[in-house]
Amino acid sequence: MTGPRVGVLALQGAFAAHQARLTALGVDAPAVRTAADLDGLDAIVLPGGESTTMSHLLTTGGLFDELKARLTDGLAVFGTCAGMILCATDVRDARPDQRGFDLVDLTVRRNGYGRQLDSFEADLTVSGVEDPDRPFHAVFIRAPLVERVGAGVEVLASHDGVPVLVRDGRCTVAAFHPELTDDTRLHRVFVDSITR
Repeated sequence: MTGPRVGVLALQGAFAAHQARLTALGVDAPAVRTAADLDGLDAIVLPGGESTTMSHLLTTGGLFDELKARLTDGLAVFGTCAGMILCATDVRDARPDQRGFDLVDLTVRRNGYGRQLDSFEADLTVSGVEDPDRPFHAVFIRAPLVERVGAGVEVLASHDGVPVLVRDGRCTVAAFHPELTDDTRLHRVFVDSITR
């Protein structure tokens, strides 16, 4: 494999699908389960799943503090669904013991679109992707709802006027699951951003 090495947090959630998308792009995408797995990474993906469970497993497994230090030092990150929650500075409806990385100036509400039964799919127009006139089919599952976007945060896609894909420096976060389709364009944009 050539290009950047993009680890995928593999404690819980849809990590294998992210690994498959990255591998399809020719990117080395090792699973990250321990602090030692962070060595040699150019970026990391924080997948969808259950944000409180991920926060707990990151903490009890001794990975949270080391990962936070590397993210603060500039390790690029792509957070999807639960990953968006972990990266946001302000999380509504979070458990009191839930920890996050405070990387992107966002207010998000956990499960803001509703419960599992309220999951939906939508076609999005996404800035900066190859073939931008072709919609990106997005899958929303118990998705976080963005309630506020800070100054300087770039909105790359919205649904019904609400931001669902944003970027702030080396942190890109999505309220949906781009890994659950065969469309690798968002992963490509992230990989390309690492090498710039």
